[in-house]
Amino acid sequence: MSRSLIDFKAVESLPTGKQNIFHALFLRALQIILKQYMTDIKKYKLQDIAVAIVDDHELVLEGFKSGIARSGLADVTVFSSATALLTAVDHRAFDVYIIDVELPDMDVAQLIDGIRVRQPEARIIINTMHEEMWLVNKIVGMNVSGVMYKSGSIDQLLEAIITVMEGRRYFCPKFMRAQRRLSQQNDVPSQREIEVLKNIARGHSTKKIAEILYISENTVENHRKSLFRKLHAHNMAELIVRSIAAGYIVPEEMDTNT
Repeated sequence: MSRSLIDFKAVESLPTGKQNIFHALFLRALQIILKQYMTDIKKYKLQDIAVAIVDDHELVLEGFKSGIARSGLADVTVFSSATALLTAVDHRAFDVYIIDVELPDMDVAQLIDGIRVRQPEARIIINTMHEEMWLVNKIVGMNVSGVMYKSGSIDQLLEAIITVMEGRRYFCPKFMRAQRRLSQQNDVPSQREIEVLKNIARGHSTKKIAEILYISENTVENHRKSLFRKLHAHNMAELIVRSIAAGYIVPEEMDTNT
């Protein structure tokens, strides 16, 4: 018959003060054991995962690489440009892609499309330092596997990698709060109003917007008035600024060539 390593009946016979000390020490020891167990489990899950990281900041790449190296994740390749990453993906696939949202040589949406053309089931984690609503809105529309902020810890990043490898999505707590703020905004413009808004941001006239959207000039003006009211704007500049802040348009959409 097996015996317990700890004689709990003997513990119960101790004075209350000593019992409290024992319980505190016991719980602390248990926490240390569980933490080490979870660390070992995490290392086991990470050991065969191939990860690609792309960021144009050398310090960020070095920070990732050194932090991840201690985790048991051995197959990590870093890239300083989107072009370099896509060239590599032409020759090999990675399990997880960690992508900076702002790269100098390619828009992040174009990069994601490029990866998915080569590897349709790619697991992509967006990694960004920006928290603006327009960017949150843009990221939500990309249907990525996960989102991390650069202010997060290496442990969060490892949790994100493991989560997406298990077929689930990972959004860090800060991004989830930003999503909630976005969804709780009042006086949300309709889809048609947002289409009008994007064309206003491009500098198109009422007549031109009417031609593009196949609606009357009067309808365009009604949408314009509604947008001013919903966004609490008093002039065109304020309308554009508030639209970007709220995530309804992104700066790239103000290009007349898009």
